[in-house]
Amino acid sequence: MTRPLIEICVEGIDGLVAAQEAGGDRVELCASLLEGGLTPSLGVIRQALALATIPVHVIVRPRGGDFLYSPLEFETMRDDVRACRDLGVAGVVFGCLTADGRIDTARMQALVADAGTLAVTCHRAFDMTRDPEEAIEALVESGVHRVLTSGQRDTALEGLDILRRSVAAARGRIRIMACGGLEPGNVARVLAESGADELHFAALRTVPSAMAFRNPHVGMGGTAIEREFELTLTDPAAVRATIAAARAGYSA
Repeated sequence: MTRPLIEICVEGIDGLVAAQEAGGDRVELCASLLEGGLTPSLGVIRQALALATIPVHVIVRPRGGDFLYSPLEFETMRDDVRACRDLGVAGVVFGCLTADGRIDTARMQALVADAGTLAVTCHRAFDMTRDPEEAIEALVESGVHRVLTSGQRDTALEGLDILRRSVAAARGRIRIMACGGLEPGNVARVLAESGADELHFAALRTVPSAMAFRNPHVGMGGTAIEREFELTLTDPAAVRATIAAARAGYSA
């Protein structure tokens, strides 16, 4: 069992700085984690690269919801992948499905080609497929380097059986990165029982906005009014604690 690489999922520049200072090996850079992560802006990516001391993988996801994209959405994804490649990020993260719940190999292969030499991760679109073993084969065929998965369940603990099956199906041809509710109390068990190659978690905390004036009559984006005055941030202490628990489990 090799030392697991630990990726921290972050939203924006402050999250990147917190994750790398807390000991993360790599970050997945996103916008809008409330929607499961969307493509960050060009400015955010540039600033991240200027500040990063660890590899930055950028999610390419044009909207929330499912992973069945329109032709125009798919072309947007291709443009974003090429832009990330030209900016010099370490990797990109994306996933495309067909309407019947399978990996869209044609689209995945096109995006992998656009990525060039970048590392490519298939995100949790994998968890929405109908057959995990079939999906692993399709991702290997597509040239993807790793897959992010909670074992097709809400948490990695619930998905341990499918995580194990995915590791067995991968046979070392593609890396399995486990995610889903990982924290100090369970991360060592998930690592040991799944056999995953890498781990991924967000370690977020919600803090109140510093806004002194608060208009109670309007909300932005259809969220609850109180959400307008909350920020979701990467918690360095939680990152450190989860990494320490994972490392301790590895060493045991």
